[in-house]
Amino acid sequence: MKQIFIASVLVLAATAAAADEAAVRGMIQQRLGGIERIESVRKMPWGGLYEVVVRGADGPQIFYADEAASVFIAGRVFDARTGRNLSEERQRQLTAIAWDKLPWQWAITSKRGTGRRQIAILSDPNCPYCRRLEEDLAKLDDLTTHIFPYAVIKPDSVRQAKAVWCSKDRVKAWNDLMFRRIEPKAPIDCANPVEDLIAFGRGIGARSTPTWFLENGERYAGAMPFEKVRALLDAASPGRR
Repeated sequence: MKQIFIASVLVLAATAAAADEAAVRGMIQQRLGGIERIESVRKMPWGGLYEVVVRGADGPQIFYADEAASVFIAGRVFDARTGRNLSEERQRQLTAIAWDKLPWQWAITSKRGTGRRQIAILSDPNCPYCRRLEEDLAKLDDLTTHIFPYAVIKPDSVRQAKAVWCSKDRVKAWNDLMFRRIEPKAPIDCANPVEDLIAFGRGIGARSTPTWFLENGERYAGAMPFEKVRALLDAASPGRR
């Protein structure tokens, strides 16, 4: 009997939370003139706030509202005890992409050692942060790197990316261009995916380079300290250690 009572309380609590979330959604739509692309509203476990996710052209955006939808907060939320960026973690969940859904037919792939760690990178040949990330990755053994030439910084990037793709050895041509600034000599009139990759990146809201993905689907942007990148790669491939 006690178990039935506890289960009933939990069901009622969940129903009340859902009702509150629906009420907040309605108030937000009313106050802001209607938002057709509200993806989700959920009660947060702290602060009496609700997380509101709005899907726009650049992907999901997160903001917070009180229960009366009288205050809207745009910004990042941190855990004061641990320093974790809770908004960033949630953003990664919302923008995650299944590893097998990436356009592998357009990747320039290289492998060292067992290749047990894997990373996929939307990279522009004229992006200094891309170069920094790839230089750090070059220090790691047992790594498979998938480069998707994402030529968005300037027109030269498009020409260079096409020349890399048209080269006989794409991995060498990319590394020569990225690390040594040696221009690829291949003509650019071969069939190539450069324009398709630009459309793909924009379609998933990749607003900066590098944008990179791990096997668990998590998405990151920019360069990070070497040790953090290595830890993320190891955590994403736990079964291969």
